[in-house]
Amino acid sequence: MTFAATVLTLYPEMFPGPLGVSLAGRAMREGTWAMDAVQIRDFAADKHKTVDDTPAGGGAGMVLRVDVLAKAIDHARANHPGCPVIAMTPRGKPLSQERVRKLADGPGVIVLCGRFEGFDERIFEGREVEEVSVGDIVLSGGECAALMLLDACIRLLPGVMGAASSGHEESFENGLLEYPHYTRPQEWEGRLIPEVLRSGDHGKIAEWRKRRSEGDTRLRRPDLWERHTGVRVQSASGARHEVQDD
Repeated sequence: MTFAATVLTLYPEMFPGPLGVSLAGRAMREGTWAMDAVQIRDFAADKHKTVDDTPAGGGAGMVLRVDVLAKAIDHARANHPGCPVIAMTPRGKPLSQERVRKLADGPGVIVLCGRFEGFDERIFEGREVEEVSVGDIVLSGGECAALMLLDACIRLLPGVMGAASSGHEESFENGLLEYPHYTRPQEWEGRLIPEVLRSGDHGKIAEWRKRRSEGDTRLRRPDLWERHTGVRVQSASGARHEVQDD
């Protein structure tokens, strides 16, 4: 079954963009997934194709109109009734690898891209739209965030990454950051690949990778470590200690 990605945007020319090259582009050409970039202005009722208006209560900027957004969403849902609708907004729930996996397991996704000051709040209840954020940052619009979301989904589709085990040990797949990687040359500017990785002892290598994954997560992302273990990360001195490469 083809994964259907529908993007509702004021700038459909931004798609597929980087998703049209590399593994995602090949998968699209092979029919693993398909994209439809829909112009939100097409659902405006007036001759000027107006999609925004001034904020109720006053303030700077413009707000995307709920009636126009609703028509665009209804159009997308009619074509893909089984796909969830996700709005890219900094007010949304942080995107997680777990959510990405669930989306990739489904028939597709409808992504709503904001601009200006954002969406009329009534669209979220009126059309059951899920709010998602890709980070504590503000972008010019939701298109870049939509590309990130879709890339994360597409790479998980069957056959896209090649080997079935390619993504199993990557960051966030097991709730931890991935261990560090090395390749040739063995020595670079006096820096050596850790000896254990040159030992040929697969048991020791697996243990080293597990230890580095856990150690790096604890030091770099204590929030992830706390969720993984249920134990708050504490340090008497507040200092960060280096993880040994051994």
